[in-house]
Parts: sequence; C-alpha cells; structure tokens
Amino acid sequence: MIKLPARRTLAAGLTAGALLTLTACAGDDLAEDESGGSGSGGGETVRIATANFDEAVLMAALYEEVLEDNDYEVDVSAVDARPTYMGDFPAEFDIVPEYVAALGDYLNVEANGEGAEPIAASDVDDALAQVEPLAEDAGITLLEPSPAASQNAFFVTEEYSQDNGVTALSDLEGESVVLAAAPDCEGRPDCEGGLAQVYGIEVSKLLPLGYASPETYKSVLDGESDLGLTGTLDGTLDDQGLVLLQDDRGIQPAQNLVPAVSSDFLADHEDVRALLEDLMAALDNATLGELIARVTVDREQAEDVAEDFLEQAGLTSDS
Repeated sequence: MIKLPARRTLAAGLTAGALLTLTACAGDDLAEDESGGSGSGGGETVRIATANFDEAVLMAALYEEVLEDNDYEVDVSAVDARPTYMGDFPAEFDIVPEYVAALGDYLNVEANGEGAEPIAASDVDDALAQVEPLAEDAGITLLEPSPAASQNAFFVTEEYSQDNGVTALSDLEGESVVLAAAPDCEGRPDCEGGLAQVYGIEVSKLLPLGYASPETYKSVLDGESDLGLTGTLDGTLDDQGLVLLQDDRGIQPAQNLVPAVSSDFLADHEDVRALLEDLMAALDNATLGELIARVTVDREQAEDVAEDFLEQAGLTSDS
C-alpha cells in the first residue's frame, strides 16, 4: 500500500491577539486546552484525500478551513486519480470530497467487477439509493449531498466547432477523435465509454493529460487532440477560444458534490456531519462556478478563496 504524502494548504493557527481574546472569555478552562481552538475537534487530526485538479483542490480547501475553524488539525493529500486515493480509503483517510455517481461507479466496479452495470441515474436521490449500500459495505458514510453538481463535459476549439458544425456531442457520431482527458476516463460511461457506446464516437487515442488541466487545454488548442475533458462549471473556456459541447443524449449521471466519510471516523466525530452538511447546503451551481472561476481564471489561491467564502457565508469565524 502506497502512503501518500500529506500536504497542508491552509493556516491553522490563531493570531496572538485572537488567542488572548479567547483566553479572556473562556477563563481557566481554555488554559487547559493545549490546542487553543474554539471548536469541537480537540486538536485531533483529520486526514483528507482528494484528486489534484482545481475544483477538487478547492473543495478540499473548503473542508479543511471548516474543520480547522472547529479545532481539528487537517492533513490533505492530493493525487492524480480516484483509484489512487480510493485504494487507501477508508483505511488511510478519514474524509474524501466526492461526486455521487462517480464514487458509485468506482465502488460498484470494486464490488461487482468490471462488467457491473454503471450508476446511470440523473436524479440525485435515485443515484444515492444505488450508491449508499455500496458505500456502507465499504465502510463509508455519505453525508447529505450539495445542490451543486459538477459533471463531465467535453470541448473543442471555436474553429473546429464552426468549420465542422459541431455544437453537441451527437454531431461527432461516426467520427474518429483524439481525446485529451483524465487517465481514468477510459471505459467510463460518463467519459470515453459513453462517447463510444452512446454517441458512436471512435476515440482513436486517449491522451492522459488530466481533467481540465493546462495540458489538456493546450493539447486541444494546438491541434494535438480534437476533444478535451473538463467540467460543466468550467469558466475558462470562452477566454481560451474553446466551446463546450452539449450532452444531448445524456450520458452524465447525478454528480452532486458529497462528503464521503469513514464510518468509523464519523462514529467518533459526529460533529463533522453538521459542519460538512452546512457547507454543502451553502453551495449551488452558480456559487460554486464563481468560486472555481476565482481559482482557474483569476488565479487566486484555493485556500484564500475558501477562507473568504466561508467567512462571508457565516460558516467560520472571522478572527
């Protein structure tokens, strides 16, 4: 088993002034609390794993800031693909920011083999009904998902779209394309598998350049790839001269954001449920899209965007 390196992304300490204020308010009891925090975590460590693309890193930063504000120490490991961190979850990690159907498909294959029928529900409640038993069997509890959903999406250049009359994926039926995407796109029903089976698109080559990564954008812009993988909330495409194609045959299932938590960890830290579910409730597609744009377009640091949003939403203290 590979132990992934821990990565701290947000400052956890209190300022000296804030600490003095808290001490004055709390008296001798606080003096006995070595962590100096005001939350319920008691200085215990929470291990978070996430994929290493901007949206996932932002979600991990939001989780981290909320938990640190409630006196947890947080270690974050960011890796390239779901199978890498999921192979160590829940044994080596406590919490993973996830997407309902994508997590379900992974757990489904792990439990039932490569030929397992995929999670295909576009309704989040229907998808949860399929995913939750798989998660429970794996020692994972899914908390209440967010209204915000980020699905796979595919893009081409404006020039390609105009020259070939391509605005929807069905316009590529019968065509052979080179696809720049995440490594785990191959065979997935919401990715390469769906393009081939539902749309009749031949993916002649899959370049494993990443999900919404600079390398994937560049590959399409340079003509190395015809089609690139991103998410439905990607706000960078217009400025790059790229066009999002309509998923007109609906291969994308319910991909609502959801905290996946080790059931054993949650049993000992039930307070984490309310902290993360309040965060989920505060996010919708418009809000999350704006936050992602601050990271991907404005190039703000994910931890700064997370801290600013959570303070404004009243989900963390501002001191």
